[in-house]
Amino acid sequence: MMRSLWTASTGMIAQQFHIDTISNNLANVNTTGFKKNRADFEDLVYQHQVMAGTPATAVSEIPTGVNVGHGVRAAASQKIFEIGSFQATGNKLDLAITGEMGFFKIQMPDGSFAFTRDGSYKIDSNQQVVTSNGYLFEPQIILPEGAILNTLAFSEQGEVTVKIGNDIRPTVIGQVELYRFVNPAGLQAIGKNLFKETVASGAEIPGTPGTEGFGSILQGFLEMSNVKIVEEMVNMIVAQRAYESNSKAIQTSDNMLSTAIGLKRG
Repeated sequence: MMRSLWTASTGMIAQQFHIDTISNNLANVNTTGFKKNRADFEDLVYQHQVMAGTPATAVSEIPTGVNVGHGVRAAASQKIFEIGSFQATGNKLDLAITGEMGFFKIQMPDGSFAFTRDGSYKIDSNQQVVTSNGYLFEPQIILPEGAILNTLAFSEQGEVTVKIGNDIRPTVIGQVELYRFVNPAGLQAIGKNLFKETVASGAEIPGTPGTEGFGSILQGFLEMSNVKIVEEMVNMIVAQRAYESNSKAIQTSDNMLSTAIGLKRG
């Protein structure tokens, strides 16, 4: 059987994975804090029929050799943590991180922690700051009894203040901390705009907003998805044409096999 049939099939499978990645990016074009994925590919093993450097004569060798590859496969699917655009909301509980470096920390129901760039927070019945799914902000921020919600303020350095009752001066009720990783691309995306720490990402490194390279806090804004629709559409066209080209290679190989079979006449 012709090698090209199997080689071209790996190309079609790889481009299907590419389209799947692009589709997920486009589906999340309006997802707050979403970071796009990029599909990386690598070539497969090579069959060496003649090795480069094989002696040709007593004083020379074959310069390039003869080898043929066996296709392609997906090597990685990498999150690109380029900062997205900001959208003004005017909501006191909407927070954005102005730089690429930094994640908010979230406590999961099982007691573990996750990290996010999604700053759309809410207040629950216990006056706690939580995510849209009810997960607690870490470190915890709890509004005291009598706090006036529309006076809630987050400074650029993460200090949280609110006016209580008839007090003229605001009271400090918490401090936002940010966290970074040596290799953020190694974080595990678990859905709900959340990431989990892995061995590849390295351990969390805490810091104060606006210091040590961390981004500052911007209240009343949300960081939108960093997906660029035009870029994804171009990638989709390239992937589609590559898929078609590989299918044509299969058809051509099939025609060549048909020709070879037709050499024998009954």
